[in-house]
Amino acid sequence: MQTRLAVAVVLATLVVGGCSAQPDPRPEPDAAPTSESASESGESPEPSAEPSREAREDRLPKVTGRLSLPTLMREQPSGGRPRITSTEYETDAYTRHRVLYRSGDVDVSGVLLVPKGRGPFPAIVLNHGYIDPAYYVTGQGLAREQDALARAGYVVLHTDYRGHAASDPVFPLERETRIAYTRDAINAVPALRKLPYVDDDRLAMLGRSMGGGVTMNAIVAQPDLVDAAVIYASVSSRLDENVEHFTEPNRPEEARSVYDTLGTPREERAVWRGLSARSYFDRIEVPVLSHHGRVDATCPPRWATETQQAMRAAGVDSTLAWYPGEDHAFYALWQQSMNRTIAFLDRELRV
Repeated sequence: MQTRLAVAVVLATLVVGGCSAQPDPRPEPDAAPTSESASESGESPEPSAEPSREAREDRLPKVTGRLSLPTLMREQPSGGRPRITSTEYETDAYTRHRVLYRSGDVDVSGVLLVPKGRGPFPAIVLNHGYIDPAYYVTGQGLAREQDALARAGYVVLHTDYRGHAASDPVFPLERETRIAYTRDAINAVPALRKLPYVDDDRLAMLGRSMGGGVTMNAIVAQPDLVDAAVIYASVSSRLDENVEHFTEPNRPEEARSVYDTLGTPREERAVWRGLSARSYFDRIEVPVLSHHGRVDATCPPRWATETQQAMRAAGVDSTLAWYPGEDHAFYALWQQSMNRTIAFLDRELRV
């Protein structure tokens, strides 16, 4: 308890409210803005200029901690143009480069696949699933998706996240809450926009497993970031379920550190709610396509069902596609899922 009190002093922005940690937690609706001059005079107000930053922030959900999705909602995405560090290879359809891009104040590595042709091309950010950072190498994960999307005419930026490969280090709590990874995924989008051969009106994001959770975080934190999102075999949209399911049995020391710092989900409901995308599904503005195997032994199918139900209840244009007999990795029906993904992206991005 003393540890948590000490951390609470450091995390001075922590707000504790009467929030629920039950399944499908929903944020309190923001009050509609009112016009004082109109209410007093009965006259129609003059058209106003763009709302100030303070006014925009007043409309956002309350900040529940320095590490929280409401904190990310208040950040301006800041991604530096990807710098090619080496060219790995060239195929008949695209060239694959190793890159570094600036995510806020850190460097993040990744791979960039550029289709052949004049462009401008639609573009997509790929968020990979959990791979032990000690063994992860640049561009690992989502290899099939990288190739298929580049061949379909998409510029692909696969981000390694900080703490992986050639990226700058990451603080442990930012890693376990996935807030740092979410920030890097968000900042990958303005990084792509800086490339002259990218059509910045046609951008998407795709995440697998842990990367599915990162993708959900990104589209609730920055609703106008991309035009469409795809999720494969995703983790839960509630952080507490992910920590209990993955971190506690596989990295118990890290789990204890998270609980010592943040408090448990039972003790600090507002904090955990603020770290869960499901709390803010009503902010999603883009269509979402989710894929999940019926026999996924890594990310329980009920997570996909509950996330889909919560999205639809929040008014999200979301579709959940099931794949009979498929486990977490997708094998026999992967091509079917990829065909569906490309058709969805082509339609939503008007390719």
